[in-house]
Amino acid sequence: MIHYISTNGIGNAWVAAELEVMERKGIPFMLHSLRPPHQNFFTSSWCSALNRATRLIYPLPAAGLAWSIVMAPFLFGHRVFAVMLNALFGKRESFRVRAAGIAHAIVACHWARGLRGQDVDLIHAQWIQSSGTVGMYGAWLLGVPFSFTGHAVDLFRERAALEDKVRRADFIVCISNFHRDFYKTVGARDEQLHIVYCGIDVDQFAFRPRKPGRPRILSVGRLVEKKGFAFLIDACRTLADRGLDFDCVIAGDGPLEVSLREQVDRLGLTDCVTITGRPLLQVELPDFLASGAIFAQPCVWSRDNDVDGIPRTLMEAMACGIPSISTRLVGIPDLIEHDESGLLVAPGDAGGLANEMERMLRDPRLSERLARGGRDRIERVFQIDDCLEPLAELFRAKLSPATVPSTHCEVAV
Repeated sequence: MIHYISTNGIGNAWVAAELEVMERKGIPFMLHSLRPPHQNFFTSSWCSALNRATRLIYPLPAAGLAWSIVMAPFLFGHRVFAVMLNALFGKRESFRVRAAGIAHAIVACHWARGLRGQDVDLIHAQWIQSSGTVGMYGAWLLGVPFSFTGHAVDLFRERAALEDKVRRADFIVCISNFHRDFYKTVGARDEQLHIVYCGIDVDQFAFRPRKPGRPRILSVGRLVEKKGFAFLIDACRTLADRGLDFDCVIAGDGPLEVSLREQVDRLGLTDCVTITGRPLLQVELPDFLASGAIFAQPCVWSRDNDVDGIPRTLMEAMACGIPSISTRLVGIPDLIEHDESGLLVAPGDAGGLANEMERMLRDPRLSERLARGGRDRIERVFQIDDCLEPLAELFRAKLSPATVPSTHCEVAV
């Protein structure tokens, strides 16, 4: 069985989406999470069942944790000493990361004790910061293979013991060419690296002709710096100054809501720019996207070193047939081929963003071509079942003969 470990379970949309495909492909898995999800973007009964079946690691029982520490040398032998030496003296990014890693090694002793005697063919970490540290040490203690998928915040702002994780991984899932090249800079070997694009269920997003009337620019995501909403608002001011008639809706909530609203007021855009202040559920996205003439996701590398990998919402917009624009950053050029399946500008370039959105607004034939090119790109390369088949093959190769699926297998959820 494949044992997934993540930070907050289905609180991240990609975890639920990926595991639903793994179930369809007959891969037996169990989901573990450090904490319960703080939000759920899905409403399906399957996702609710997965959430109920997720094994939570925190809160830790004090007595059980103490017993796990006492018993670790007897249960795991020399491996527990290797783990603790690594936590104490392995290369780390900061003192804070080292202190957290020591704590996570202790957590891993308790978690691994609970997995002893169970069917564990592979431990796979989805996101590679704190939960990835517990996953690496848990696999080390149990003497089983370890692998991971890294995305963005876990590789940069919250990077933790990454070189050790790369060194110990049987394989590493790269969600873009950028990621593959990045892992090589921290010591990964070519044979470890496998590009597996994040994808979407294209059938859930119908290609819809744009509605006539006042054109609407859409964007969606957490109201945080890396999404680049401040540059989108600046670009809207430029479009208004050029006499274009449009409105813009930014859907989401987050810590920058107040400052973004103040920016809208300061620039005199209250009649054409709206910030909803609430997140969208997955079931709401198709109707929301159907109202748009342009989808803009002007991602940037934030000052605290956070960044998006390949935004899922950008894929969903392209699948709906909205001509989309984003930035040349991380994995986004793997998704959008400039002037074929969308448009790309430099990160943080509000002027360039305004210029390209103006092209779309003034040239219906360009918008139509990019809309169809975007949909075609998603259908050809980012259909989730096809995208994840290489990952399913990697998992099948790790399954013990008794659990290798034929055509169907009951999943432990």
